[in-house]
Amino acid sequence: MTEPEPLKPLLLAFPGPLRDRLVRAVLSGEKVSTSGLLAEYELEQEELPPVGERSALIDSDGREVAVVEVTGVRVLRLGDVGLQHALDEGEGYASVAEWRAGHERFWHSDEMREAMRDPGFTVDDDTMIVAERFRVVEPR
Repeated sequence: MTEPEPLKPLLLAFPGPLRDRLVRAVLSGEKVSTSGLLAEYELEQEELPPVGERSALIDSDGREVAVVEVTGVRVLRLGDVGLQHALDEGEGYASVAEWRAGHERFWHSDEMREAMRDPGFTVDDDTMIVAERFRVVEPR
């Protein structure tokens, strides 16, 4: 019997308190969407996840804590993100402005700028983002 292919990891933020909070929100069902930068997918030469793809949600200790399945993927301008997406991120945002401020802090962080290989990296209304929806199919 052959071993199944290992699942691609789902890494939310960087290891540490933010990732821990986001993982807890996914496991509790509060977080059913996430946002990434299209430019990061392009930089990593990574394809967008197809609907139905399953991945392993990874905590800050590198442990697989759940299997999640992609239920939707949209590419849109940062300036076009709506309230429902902001709410579905499960981070307690009450408005798109709050959601955007939180994400801009992350995207403009030293860690993210290093990951983007651009010390001056910034986002604006025309920055393309990947809005991904998912559901937990198998808690571990």
